[in-house]
Amino acid sequence: MGAAVFFGCAGIAFGPALALFLLTVAAEPLRVIVLVAGAFFWLVSLLLASLIWFVSVHLSDREDAKLQYSLLIFGAAVSVLLQEAFRKADEGLATISEDGRSPISLRQMAYVSGLSFGIISGVFSVINILADSIGPGIVGIHGDSPYYFITSAFLTMALVLLHTFWGVIFFDACERRRYWCLGLVVASHLLTSGLTFLNPWYEASLVPIFILTLLTGLWAFLTAGGSFRNVLKCLSCKGGAGREGRATEGVTAATRGLFR
Repeated sequence: MGAAVFFGCAGIAFGPALALFLLTVAAEPLRVIVLVAGAFFWLVSLLLASLIWFVSVHLSDREDAKLQYSLLIFGAAVSVLLQEAFRKADEGLATISEDGRSPISLRQMAYVSGLSFGIISGVFSVINILADSIGPGIVGIHGDSPYYFITSAFLTMALVLLHTFWGVIFFDACERRRYWCLGLVVASHLLTSGLTFLNPWYEASLVPIFILTLLTGLWAFLTAGGSFRNVLKCLSCKGGAGREGRATEGVTAATRGLFR
């Protein structure tokens, strides 16, 4: 039972990210390098946020439970702000080339950077939970929610996708100097982080986060140059040898906005 929970939750949490990596990143060495670099920048932001939280805890009254909970919220907010600050650092990699021209487009950089932030963030948020899911022990035996593992997996999946969408929107906002978009990205990130403090009241945290994921995904899709006409064109291409060319054309049109 433990192995089934482990692989099931791991598949839910990282299945979409794995599919995106294999289909859009793994075949391009430069994108893989950007993915690793993005994960490194996220780790640096986590290290700095952890140091700030650690120092604030040791300088405060550690017997005051309410104060320590407030410092935990403060640490989460600082972590979000540092992540968004280090997201911009990935853009500098786009200038690396031998002839002075960028070897990767800004939209590709934004997508891969966001995916890297999402994957490494998801790994750190759920790896201990997955380890505990193997056992021994039974979730809920002391009155806790029996849906702890499954909800944690869905929450991780949402966070991975959100980071990918935020990356696309963030880089585009920096390029076009749309500071209100930057503000919305940071605000939505803070909101998502804040909603997790409602757990284990999962209905109040998971539902709004998934609604936010859908809305942010739509925003990122339009930001990347996608259109509903191309999506409908792709979906309308039915199977059959006579329509194979139309199907390929539809898929290409639907993804042209991001990878160009």
